[in-house]
Amino acid sequence: MRNYKLEKLQNGEIFVTSEKGNSMTPLIKSGQKHKLAPVKWEYCNKKDIVYCKVKGNFYTHLVKAKNDDKGLLIGNNKGGTNGWTKQVYGRVIEVL
Repeated sequence: MRNYKLEKLQNGEIFVTSEKGNSMTPLIKSGQKHKLAPVKWEYCNKKDIVYCKVKGNFYTHLVKAKNDDKGLLIGNNKGGTNGWTKQVYGRVIEVL
């Protein structure tokens, strides 16, 4: 299945997108538009919202922690975590 968000970020594009789901409420509400910009995991910090891949799944979720060896700990805004990853492709730069 084609991932247009991944393709755009890997091509260096900044674009507006949205997702369904309440895991990031109230930071991003279900269906709320937000702007993604390409980024490497090394330039992300705790509390950033990133577009990433963890254990085979793509998420727009929060950075919960950062570790030079493991990468970023990704999780939702409800207290859950998805795991550690260095496969980070974009960062939310604006919620519209």
